Amino acid sequence: MESFSKLSRRGFIRNSLLGAGALTLGSSLSAMANFSGQPKKKLGIALVGLGGYSKGQLAPALQQAQNCYLAGIVTGTPQKATDWAQQYNIPQKNIYNYQNFDSIANNPDIDIVYIVLPVFMHKEYTIRAAKAGKHVICEKPMALNARDCEEMIAACKKANRMLSIGYRLHFEPHTIEVMRLGQKQVFGKLTALENANGFTYRGDPNAWRLKKAMSGGGALMDMGIYAIQGARYTTGLEPIAVKATQEKTRPDFFKEVDETIFWELEFPGGLKTKGKSSYNNNWGYLKAEAEHGYFELEPAYGYGPILGKSTNGAIDFPQINQQAAQMDDFAKCVATNKPTRVPGEEGMKDMRVIDAIYRSLDSGKWEKITV
Repeated sequence: MESFSKLSRRGFIRNSLLGAGALTLGSSLSAMANFSGQPKKKLGIALVGLGGYSKGQLAPALQQAQNCYLAGIVTGTPQKATDWAQQYNIPQKNIYNYQNFDSIANNPDIDIVYIVLPVFMHKEYTIRAAKAGKHVICEKPMALNARDCEEMIAACKKANRMLSIGYRLHFEPHTIEVMRLGQKQVFGKLTALENANGFTYRGDPNAWRLKKAMSGGGALMDMGIYAIQGARYTTGLEPIAVKATQEKTRPDFFKEVDETIFWELEFPGGLKTKGKSSYNNNWGYLKAEAEHGYFELEPAYGYGPILGKSTNGAIDFPQINQQAAQMDDFAKCVATNKPTRVPGEEGMKDMRVIDAIYRSLDSGKWEKITV
């Protein structure tokens, strides 16, 4: 069984990575990745919103990407426009603000728009980008609620544009291995799963993340979505109900949004998993137990390194640039007209869970997760 497991593992990871821009893993995997179906040219991506994630992760990742490049930017801050243009050699014609954004429709340099704005703006700019004829990557959480997600999906379908959500971990090899171990029941059926994600928030008390109207919520929206994803992609199932509780140790700071939330998800077949999110605890793990073994990741959700172990020993793969792999895969999907593994529907499923968690906090009861 062990030899079969290793062969299955090798094939599962290899196939997943080839679909995820394996070029970021180095020359050995690069050679395998150059099959037919790769884009003939790099596709242009415009980043909408030049905050910390764009500056610290996405723009540098685009310098490593094989199938796409940083073609344009959208910002409301003139100084950022100047600085980015100089740093990344972005032509003036590819620089937009929020007033002239819709004219991006006339720019053939830009194939994909990546929405990296506060959550309350995701819906508007995804729909506007689709209407402008651009394919869209929207950062997570996808929207303020599942209903908004439905409108975003419908708008992209109407415009015949592809929509993907920024779930970078679906392209990360340790995470892909956890998907295989859980979904393929390598150690038998799962008997328990617990995961958590959070950090101690010491930032600006007036930041948009702490404003409910702008963020939709606190640590659950920002951090908890990873743990919800972890339970879903490890089991390969969709939860049917949830029960949640919360605590606040800093109510004056977290006036409008949640600080720490604990929840239990019920899956078809009776499995119940535990999750938690926080702006007051440094968490980041996924731990699963099965009939004949265990597996876990810790750290599980950061930009790297991702580390893991199981009954069979270390879960050990090359550390990659997750964002480069994510964007490369979407560019390939656009170029070859293949479905993305993280479409808008994936983001909507998470928001249905989050909506139900907030309902459970209000009711104090188990809440069904709508489909």
